[in-house]
Amino acid sequence: MKTIDDLNFSGKKALIRVDFNVPLDADFNITDDNRIQGATPTIKKILADGGAVVLMSHLGRPKEGPTDKYSLKHIVSHLSKVLGVEVQFANDCIGDEAREKAANLKPGEVLLLENLRFYKEEEKGDVAFAEKLSKLGEVYVNDAFGTAHRAHASTAIVAQFFPTAKYFGYLMAAELNNAEKVLNHPNRPFTAIMGGAKVSDKIQLIEALLDKVDNLIIGGGMAYTFVKARGGEIGKSLVEMDKLDLANELVKKAEEKGVNLVLPTDAQIADSFSNDAKTYDGPNDQIPADLQGLDIGNESSRHFAEIISASNTLLWNGPMGVFEFDTFARGTKAVADAIVAATERGAFSLIGGGDSAAAIAKFEMTEHVSYVSTGGGALLEYMEGKELPGVAAINA
Repeated sequence: MKTIDDLNFSGKKALIRVDFNVPLDADFNITDDNRIQGATPTIKKILADGGAVVLMSHLGRPKEGPTDKYSLKHIVSHLSKVLGVEVQFANDCIGDEAREKAANLKPGEVLLLENLRFYKEEEKGDVAFAEKLSKLGEVYVNDAFGTAHRAHASTAIVAQFFPTAKYFGYLMAAELNNAEKVLNHPNRPFTAIMGGAKVSDKIQLIEALLDKVDNLIIGGGMAYTFVKARGGEIGKSLVEMDKLDLANELVKKAEEKGVNLVLPTDAQIADSFSNDAKTYDGPNDQIPADLQGLDIGNESSRHFAEIISASNTLLWNGPMGVFEFDTFARGTKAVADAIVAATERGAFSLIGGGDSAAAIAKFEMTEHVSYVSTGGGALLEYMEGKELPGVAAINA
């Protein structure tokens, strides 16, 4: 793997694709800067070598060109504080101002370009657009794992203009190394915990994991499709009626492969989708017609925790319930607690981005697991065995 450790950046100008798609509040304050913190070691290494840095990123999903709420100018002040360097800003990413500021950049200086997605060419993977970006640096570094599964101009296409000068940043390298460790070199028993709303979102991942894991725990909304497929009564709980046969097939495949597929047996049953709902714990295959399950029950929480605590490798992707409501965070918290306890006694735990990362952050456990991925979608596709364009472009 070609990483930035393979090069001394003294006197060189690095064009770095970062993922600064951070959440902003109504006053444009950053509410979670994990993605900025994740890219900081790469930027600081290059600056410490005596290099200059041109940063490019997207923010949000602007539909019609430049939009103030999606401008990266809002993060310049915070980024300057984090890096300890006054970050310069270009009001475009390929125009005259960007070219001039990049050309005049001195060693130790940082330039942030305006949102790449203000140009539709970015998401289209336009070669001419990528070539214009390539003129802004001498070395290309991809440190944006969160967008590595996209064949966009800045994540995949631009690399062709740096045939011998393209590298993975520290964040990308860590993401790939940790995913590889779980997928191909797990200490057993290896347990994957899958949650979230829909089976359809995780079919390929579940099928890929059935060849890797010893235990597969399924919770969250998608568990009700399995319960319904077995003939259970699930009330108004989330279900994909067109995936019942698939659910039964997955259970059968797990049996054939000797995988212990574990489903919840009880649920926290509610009279409404609300934090103020009236709730009780009961069997998740006997939910009354006018009620719904919004979290796993205590019995399931205990059972899941027992399996997790006996595991040496853990992969978690997806919550056990509607954890955004404190009333229904209990099951997700129980899983998180069990993963932290297993990690503390020596297990390796990989938290698969997205809602799982949000849950770990909510419970203030980020520092107590082995690794929290910054890329939900990218990690899922990598785990499914797909080639990520942003990774392939550096390896080519």
